[in-house]
Amino acid sequence: MVLYLIGLGLGDDSDLTLRGIAAAKTCSKIYLECYTSLHPESDTEKLIQRIGKPILLADRTKVEQQAEELLRAAREGNAALLVVGDPLFATTHADLIMRARNANISVEVIHNASVFTAVAQTGLQPYKFGKITSIPFPEKNFQPTSAYEILKQNLSIDAHTLFLLDLRPAEKKFLTIAQASELLLAIAAERKEQIISQDTPAIGCARLGSNKQRIVFATLGKLQDIDFGDAPYCLIVPAKLHFAEEEFLEQYLS
Repeated sequence: MVLYLIGLGLGDDSDLTLRGIAAAKTCSKIYLECYTSLHPESDTEKLIQRIGKPILLADRTKVEQQAEELLRAAREGNAALLVVGDPLFATTHADLIMRARNANISVEVIHNASVFTAVAQTGLQPYKFGKITSIPFPEKNFQPTSAYEILKQNLSIDAHTLFLLDLRPAEKKFLTIAQASELLLAIAAERKEQIISQDTPAIGCARLGSNKQRIVFATLGKLQDIDFGDAPYCLIVPAKLHFAEEEFLEQYLS
């Protein structure tokens, strides 16, 4: 019996690969992981129709704390976890693989496009990116600064920074590009550091890799005034741009 981790890509149900469809059709239970990224709710029914089998939603609790349910399904018959983007994008899924292998359950990963590859749509050269980080929701008595620290590190080596913005689909909460910009600028202001300002060039991306993607090249200040529509979102603060990158980005100027 096999536990399949199947990437859905970044668009609609048509991004599911032929290999992924074939594997899913052999499964007695199929789960859609619904917390590390966002799949269009209207496309869930399309996924069911394309695969020809019912799909159960798996939230963070089910995948992280109740992994045994997924593993039990894989022991009893092939089971699949559908993941938006690429299955190994989130460390949670690597942990699930290790649990399965420790339980002598075969695992097969079927890869697909992720934000790591789709970010090239901006025209920035992928090999010029530094560490990728996320910006979480700030909470009372919790004002995370690790994303800002990584930005400083990346800029010190002339590397672009990709920020993945927090999301809680079950609560319908999504950290916006405007909020992320404000958080980074607030940290810089509090520390009286000049590495970024309202005039720092940045790129806001929404639904990257889908046919409804939106990419805007502006300043951190201007990005706070732009409505990007539906999530998911990411933010890029580039380092020094190559002339080819600048030319490509002109189409996204705002």
